[in-house]
Amino acid sequence: MANMAQAVRMALHYAEEHLGVMDIFGEDVGAPLGGVFTATQGLKNAWNTPLDERGIIGTAIGLAMAGQRPVAEIQFADYIFNTIDLLKVAGNTCWASNGDWNLPMVVKTPVGSGIRGSIYHSHSFDATATHIPGWKIVIPSNPLDAYGLMISACQELNPVMFLEPKALLRVKGEERIPGEPEDERQLSKMIDAPLGDRSAWKPQWPALEPYAVPIGQGKVVREGTQLTVVSYGRTLPLCAKAADTLREEGVSAEVIDLRSLWPYDWELIRRSIEKTGRVLFVNEDTEVTNFGEHLVRRTVEELFYKLLAPPRLLAGKFLPGIGLADPLEMASVPQLTDITQAIRALAAEQP
Repeated sequence: MANMAQAVRMALHYAEEHLGVMDIFGEDVGAPLGGVFTATQGLKNAWNTPLDERGIIGTAIGLAMAGQRPVAEIQFADYIFNTIDLLKVAGNTCWASNGDWNLPMVVKTPVGSGIRGSIYHSHSFDATATHIPGWKIVIPSNPLDAYGLMISACQELNPVMFLEPKALLRVKGEERIPGEPEDERQLSKMIDAPLGDRSAWKPQWPALEPYAVPIGQGKVVREGTQLTVVSYGRTLPLCAKAADTLREEGVSAEVIDLRSLWPYDWELIRRSIEKTGRVLFVNEDTEVTNFGEHLVRRTVEELFYKLLAPPRLLAGKFLPGIGLADPLEMASVPQLTDITQAIRALAAEQP
């Protein structure tokens, strides 16, 4: 099975062949590296930029205004914060022009912890991104969703922020990408560049098929009756694993993969909470002004009389960054043990 980096790469290849994506660019995005996580390796329309995040976003806005469909990469989300004013311009262009100007652009950036990236390569961006109206925001938790969400993003008329959980980029999926060869070693030989000299290397792309995950549509990944767990990105697989473990203890947790942060699938969340009466929101962004806090507020306002226990949020600690030492990183953001304990405790709460 493909890993997430390969899935994104295949989706971008499909987009440059079938969806009119002519420019895929960023720091080290083009040859020879093809991205620090290899998610743009071998793409014919990939090219390198200077180390200039504002220039990257500005170029994407200009190309989109000219009618192109650019895909820009900020190498790590930690360095996207100095582009906030430009992201706001991109987000408000359609609205401010009364719909006369569209901006069909995608910005992709690796986010979150999990690679021991320390203070400058471990930040999350989900809460900040949801504070910028006018953008659609997606964050996959597995390769197939990454493939389908990128194909959807490349067809949008206005900006899409594609957040890649860097801890999951090397994780293989459980479902095959449409058109992916059955032998994963064959896939690697076809699309992964060799070590050493790559000057003569060309990828041999599989016959990829269209597959789109609708933006704004979540997915129930574990059925349950006692409580609802809503997550996305890096923490989603941990929530699913915790639910599987606790099922052996008699705890029945329903796990929802949000997949899109804006628009998000409130109807899916609502139906689940009405069924279970309890909800835990889990992500790794810092806990103050966290996107999960918005979901808690909406839960209280709209579903108060359906609740059997107060809604809970499990998120990253409110710290300036994440330390390099393994114990510091593990203590800074939710881990499997934290999630398991939070689910167990919430399931035990009685009105």
